[in-house]
Amino acid sequence: MAYAVKEMFYTLQGEGRNAGRAAVFCRFSGCNLWNGRQADRGRAVCTFCDTEFVGVDGAGGGGFGSAGELAAAVAATWPAGGSGTPLVVLTGGEPLLQVDAALIAALHEQGFEIAVETNGTIAPPPGLDWICVSPKAGAQLAVTAGDELKLVFPQHGAGPSRYETLAFTHFLLQPMDGPERERNTEAAVAYCLAHPRWQLSLQIHKILCIP
Repeated sequence: MAYAVKEMFYTLQGEGRNAGRAAVFCRFSGCNLWNGRQADRGRAVCTFCDTEFVGVDGAGGGGFGSAGELAAAVAATWPAGGSGTPLVVLTGGEPLLQVDAALIAALHEQGFEIAVETNGTIAPPPGLDWICVSPKAGAQLAVTAGDELKLVFPQHGAGPSRYETLAFTHFLLQPMDGPERERNTEAAVAYCLAHPRWQLSLQIHKILCIP
């Protein structure tokens, strides 16, 4: 299978339970909830996406002809001599449109722990080490269990109570970015205080101005 990758880079995980951990980010092209065209954003299932996932023209991106080729590129992005278990975060767009058993095996052969950030509409292949689901209002969840449910908040029709009975280990609220970010952050803080099962997730990569 060939893989289309928008960009690939080494940074710190900026949000969720793994925030602050060094990782290679592999951002796949394409999504099933929005085509990435600004003119069509208002008609998308997800109207608030804050990432660029169209094409393969980003730094480190491109077309990769095999799982081994892509895994080798991920390994080359990790710093030589780095200590600890290397982590790769498969993200998008929607990575599960492309991630398959062959890629998971190839990344494990390179020694990586594999995390995926998904909208939860596509069942994942086995073997992933960390599954983070970010539900979107209006999209049917196919993934109802995992390590982390990270809900962008607030979303009309996607209140936290709708998800808290699912089989996830961690439940996080992340304030929606944009012109109402300050108000959304205040609302997320208040909700977490009133419902302690939920933990606040901030996008620290934006605060630190890192990729």
